[in-house]
Amino acid sequence: MSDTQTAAPMGNPAVIGLGGFGMTTLLLQFHNLGWMGPAPVIWCGFFFGGLGQLIAGFQEQKTGNNFGYAAFAGYGAFWIMLCAYLVGSTSGNPLLKLADSDLGYLMAVYAVFTGGLWIASFKISKAMWFTFLTLFIGFVLLAMVFWGQKGLLPIAAWDLIVCALTAWYMMFHVIFLSVFGRDVFPVGAPLA
Repeated sequence: MSDTQTAAPMGNPAVIGLGGFGMTTLLLQFHNLGWMGPAPVIWCGFFFGGLGQLIAGFQEQKTGNNFGYAAFAGYGAFWIMLCAYLVGSTSGNPLLKLADSDLGYLMAVYAVFTGGLWIASFKISKAMWFTFLTLFIGFVLLAMVFWGQKGLLPIAAWDLIVCALTAWYMMFHVIFLSVFGRDVFPVGAPLA
């Protein structure tokens, strides 16, 4: 390429990462509320929520965005792990079945991971901050659910539905900004 030519603009990998995260999170909460079975969660979790977010994370890494890299690759891996657990736990192999308390620890360590990203989100936007706040609360509540507080599951599900819809709001912010050339869905200034 000559010096006078410019490269075509690249798409923002966040649209796939946020889209996959939002869709899979919504489906899991629909399952947690008893509205549907687990199959759509598993398929979407392996592919859009898992593989799609991993790819988005690796693309974010190429742009130098460590926040997006950590978030999309980390939650993409989460969805693949969770769906592998769901499939493996029905295999009859006792090595592949986790106890509820084990799942509680998985949710707890993801709450810590999310807490760190939530702190970083103060420097990004109000929408990002709110998404990570609701995600942090959701992981804490799910840890408590798997540690015996089953009555908290509907609260966790509704919190995570809000989280998923906020992620989609940010996805559409990026898409509409590109398509319409103006800020249709503002995300708010950073808090810090």
